[in-house]
Amino acid sequence: MLTFVFIQSGHLNSKSVLYYFCIMKHKGIILAGGAGTRLYPASLPISKILLPVYDKPMIYYPLSVLISAGIDEILIITNKRDEENFKYTLGDGSKFGVKIQYKIQQIPKGVAESLLIAEDFLQNHPLVLILGDNIFYGGNFNKILKKAITDNKYATIFGCYSKTPQKFGVIELDEYGNVISIEEKPKKPKSNYAVSGLYIYNNDAVRLAKQLVPSVRGELEITDLNNLYLNLFELKAVLFEKDIFWQDTGTFDSMLEAALFIKNEECKTGQKIGCIEEAAIKTGFISQEKCFENISIYPKNQYYDYVYQFEGDKKYV
Repeated sequence: MLTFVFIQSGHLNSKSVLYYFCIMKHKGIILAGGAGTRLYPASLPISKILLPVYDKPMIYYPLSVLISAGIDEILIITNKRDEENFKYTLGDGSKFGVKIQYKIQQIPKGVAESLLIAEDFLQNHPLVLILGDNIFYGGNFNKILKKAITDNKYATIFGCYSKTPQKFGVIELDEYGNVISIEEKPKKPKSNYAVSGLYIYNNDAVRLAKQLVPSVRGELEITDLNNLYLNLFELKAVLFEKDIFWQDTGTFDSMLEAALFIKNEECKTGQKIGCIEEAAIKTGFISQEKCFENISIYPKNQYYDYVYQFEGDKKYV
């Protein structure tokens, strides 16, 4: 989809000139495939991305991130076994005012493979990719992400401070904040900034992903794609301050930590984290009346009460 932006210029030759800019909208991808082996046996009956993190399915958190960023065309990549469960949970997205499509990752072959799977969906659009088991919250997260999407020319990654960066890809920066290197799960990390599961790419991403070769793990590594951008001097890193909560919920302990954080934060602030309906109302994707109509079939629970009483602004500020 193309968005046309009309900007009125100042006086030029005593006439006002109207400039037309045709901007390609970002599409969103949630990678929700994988075998979920780290969460065995809990992931046997259902995808780990549909397991509850406190009071919501895990998928609610990344989906609310994309909706809050104003993205209304979203692809969920999952496996064949769980596709119907995702469709039952989220449908086609119309109840949230967005369009959700689904594609199958037959065998998990790395995060970067998601771009190849999504090629027909993307249709040469820029994109925001988020891993289905990543949770972000706090600080000015929404503002930072929106600005990063607006500012992105090539590729943007997001670094989060971690006490155990060796579990992730690690960003090495120079004194000016430029990315020097990204190393996947190094034994001796060069910084404490881990690459989170949130990425912004321009419309070169699919072309570059096709140049990747499988790693020793037999996967198309997202770090290798980011290094391609880095070698072209086209990679930017945005570092989150410590007031932004980030959790990769791929293990039992990290799921529990995230659930406890969310419970405590929601009890303290009275605001739900990862509420898709709230995000959709605030971005103007759906009216409050339509939202209330959608949830009216699930009354007598805390989530219903929260959404029903919610009085949202038209947009995030």
